[in-house]
Amino acid sequence: MKFISWNVNGFRACLQKGFGDFFAAADADIFCLQETKMQPGQADFEPEGYHAYYHSAIKKGYSGTAVFTKTEPISVTYGINGEHTDEGRVITCEFEDFYFVCCYVPNAQDGLKRIDYRMEFEDAMRGYLSGLDKVKPVVYCGDLNVAHNEIDLKNARANVGNAGFSDEERGKFTELLAAGFTDTFRKLYPDTAGVYSWWSYRFNARKNNAGWRIDYFVVSDRFMERVKDSQILTDIMGSDHCPVQLILT
Repeated sequence: MKFISWNVNGFRACLQKGFGDFFAAADADIFCLQETKMQPGQADFEPEGYHAYYHSAIKKGYSGTAVFTKTEPISVTYGINGEHTDEGRVITCEFEDFYFVCCYVPNAQDGLKRIDYRMEFEDAMRGYLSGLDKVKPVVYCGDLNVAHNEIDLKNARANVGNAGFSDEERGKFTELLAAGFTDTFRKLYPDTAGVYSWWSYRFNARKNNAGWRIDYFVVSDRFMERVKDSQILTDIMGSDHCPVQLILT
């Protein structure tokens, strides 16, 4: 099985940059998006052979997620236990032997102006995932808006305390892993540096590979036995993020 997650930073714009060709070539079993920035029906994309689920923010042109899956889920829910739904950040699909959770974690913003909400969201999500994990294994993916360790961004020292690399955010990711979950890429490639999933549009950051690894596939610890590979598709353009991919046996 192949899963792909991509923060497209505006789905309608990404569709004009070759998204459809990549989607078809990838032939993923599940393909999910973050930061769609659209309301239902605004994107002209109906892939044949897939069931499509969108979760849009109330605020137009903001946030939003989507999931395209070849296998129809047993159930689909939005938000975290019926909460945190206003910004369209979470879609959960239940399948026979696992839960698939697509998430766009809130950015703490400059000066950590939104750190309190970020912490509230993180705690709610960790509790939610732990609850699902008691029923069946979980695949949790998306733009989690945190570089966990120094190896996960180019200029670590210069970014200590900034949004995405604050002690608070890094600590919450540590708590998530301690609750019974595994960062698949870092588990498979513990010493691999210089592989990132997001680059600023400024200062030729992508050209210079001055990036951050903030897009993840996280799975229940016991599900790692099914993980064949976890990849970051750095050569795929169309957004300030690149897709990440999980291959299961």
